[in-house]
Amino acid sequence: MPEPRQRLHQYFSGHVQGVGFRYQVRQLSLEFEVTGWVKNLPDGRVEMIAEGSRDELEAFQAAIPDAGLRRFIRETQADWSEGTGEFRSFEITR
Repeated sequence: MPEPRQRLHQYFSGHVQGVGFRYQVRQLSLEFEVTGWVKNLPDGRVEMIAEGSRDELEAFQAAIPDAGLRRFIRETQADWSEGTGEFRSFEITR
């Protein structure tokens, strides 16, 4: 029986815009079985929604700072919920 899909809704604050943050997160997503999107917000934060198994999402979440992005992140805020299955890939959106 497949593991139920979960949704990770995360905000990153710090110096996360103008440094390739979204591109790096999207490239990193290719290493995990996750779908969703990442985008810049007008207030300077980056918002991400990712869906997948809880294990994949936790590994993806842990890999983001380890991918050379830790120095840009000052704070994160994450919420978990049930996945909807609405995404087919992981994209950068506006």
